[in-house]
Amino acid sequence: MKLIEGSFDNPEVNNLLEKHFKELRSVSPEGSAHVLDIPGLKVNSIKFWSLWENNNLVGCGALKFLDIDHGEFKSIRVIDEYRKKGYGAKILEHLIDEAKKLKIKKLSLETGSGDFFLPARALFKKMGFVECDPFAHYKKDPNSCYMSLKI
Repeated sequence: MKLIEGSFDNPEVNNLLEKHFKELRSVSPEGSAHVLDIPGLKVNSIKFWSLWENNNLVGCGALKFLDIDHGEFKSIRVIDEYRKKGYGAKILEHLIDEAKKLKIKKLSLETGSGDFFLPARALFKKMGFVECDPFAHYKKDPNSCYMSLKI
């Protein structure tokens, strides 16, 4: 798999992100959708990667710097055709490797608490993430699940 940083201008990546935004907003109650749009992902405190296999887009993910050694995963998404084939774990492994290169010691994430997000939560747990209290700007929300991983 090949990781490409900051590939927002690629139409395939753009389409994947647009689908991601729409879907997450459709399954999250108002005020509980914490997905960033493309301009939100382009800020200096965020690094974004798309992941490719044999010139086919597999998915994407971003790392937001919360402080010097704490990062937050954002916009992790696998293209529908690649779901349930181990690509989610591959994307997370790549992002964790990138976080290590950037001297991040702790990764956190927010995901939904509803049934739609069950596969994501199961994958994060499989990768070693554990539930935690809200972090950064987040507040307790019954529609959110907060997780972290020390690396």
